[in-house]
Amino acid sequence: MTREERVTLAAYRCVAPVVHEIGGAVCLRFPEASDSPMLNRVVGLGVDAPATEDDVDDVLAAMGRDVSFYVAVAPGARPPELSDWLEERGLERGWGWMAFRRGVDALERRPTELRLVPVENGEQAAAFARVVRIGYGLPDALEPVIARAPEMGWACWLALDGDEPASAAGIFVAEGAGYLGFAATLAEHRGRGAQNALLAERIEHAAKLGCDVVLTETGERRDDLPSSSYRNIVRAGFQEVAVTANWLGRR
Repeated sequence: MTREERVTLAAYRCVAPVVHEIGGAVCLRFPEASDSPMLNRVVGLGVDAPATEDDVDDVLAAMGRDVSFYVAVAPGARPPELSDWLEERGLERGWGWMAFRRGVDALERRPTELRLVPVENGEQAAAFARVVRIGYGLPDALEPVIARAPEMGWACWLALDGDEPASAAGIFVAEGAGYLGFAATLAEHRGRGAQNALLAERIEHAAKLGCDVVLTETGERRDDLPSSSYRNIVRAGFQEVAVTANWLGRR
């Protein structure tokens, strides 16, 4: 894997309730979010070494039938037949993810009335988890899992309207790279500059820690799917890297 791929994987691996390693692939399982292929996914298949059909069968068995999940097929994953093997086993081509990267030069901060605070205690972690859970439409049972993020290597922030949590975001730093994730804003607070402020804060944090790059990802641009997150990322100076194809397995 590239440094960028390793850091992105490590960011979510540290909070995943269940992790399996099979044939160079890593299976991340969040049983609390059984309908979320965004969280339940297989990463790295065919990246460090060519996958075999036995590897494919093994990762599908590890993911099981109790969650909907993605098998990510990264650009350059081997062999070329990998996607065919997944299709033959009943998986469907899903919504791919575009990876982005950016240097750590400062992002201009637009005016906002919201106040940023770092997540430093259990009460703040619970509020952080609630905003992320609601923002992504995840089940209530996932809140304790998300609340672990600040204890597992993520630096996290809340944007507050007075004392009311309005938005949340985090960054995971390793190998001189920062991965941006957990960005969510409650519907009633959208359009108030929260995510610009949180982006700027996290980029500054990465620079202070000596990073030379920050990374993130979102759904690939498609006419039939929303692209506000995509536009915000590009507007913040991120460059498109490549799309990873996602093959969907339904529970």
